[in-house]
Amino acid sequence: MIRGLKVGNRPPKLLEEYGIILNIYRRRVEKRVRTVAEAIGTKYFTLLELLILEGVNIEVGEKVYIGRGFRLKVEAVLRVLRYEELSSLARMELENAVIKIVDENEERFLSFFNKSKPINIRIHELNLLPGIGRKTMWKILDERSKKPFSSFDDLEERTDVRNPKGAIIQRILEELQTKCRHSLFVAKPLERQYPRFIYNS
Repeated sequence: MIRGLKVGNRPPKLLEEYGIILNIYRRRVEKRVRTVAEAIGTKYFTLLELLILEGVNIEVGEKVYIGRGFRLKVEAVLRVLRYEELSSLARMELENAVIKIVDENEERFLSFFNKSKPINIRIHELNLLPGIGRKTMWKILDERSKKPFSSFDDLEERTDVRNPKGAIIQRILEELQTKCRHSLFVAKPLERQYPRFIYNS
């Protein structure tokens, strides 16, 4: 389900363009005390530590540009984080950030219900969502073959799925917090995939 930018025969680069701020603090970077933030990427849910430009205002929950080129508030991506490395404040804010990302990208996550595929002969990607068993899976597949789902409300009306958006959010949080065998939404790019962003301290 996760797609990146593939160049030639090299593995795809899973680079984020925007991030949601989870926590802000001060720490020493290259012998100077700087403002640093923990953030989550809006496309691959990559957990990142960001170096904030001096003199700018930034808030928890704010969406900031972290991609290539000119960045208004972020000087650099310092490193890729694991969930275990997040501060307690960042962990507390994580669910709110995921909810915001899903709310702002309904079409993207609805497409999962319209385009999901079998993983093998025994399990389908749909079965990895909480609350979706085989009976509900077949109902979703049958309904989407007639007509793609146009909204989460349409999905609820035509199938037995209740709160599909909540199921997506719960699965994303599970993939962030645990080592899932199959990852539907969360990519785990290595730090080397940010060669132009990592701030060399």
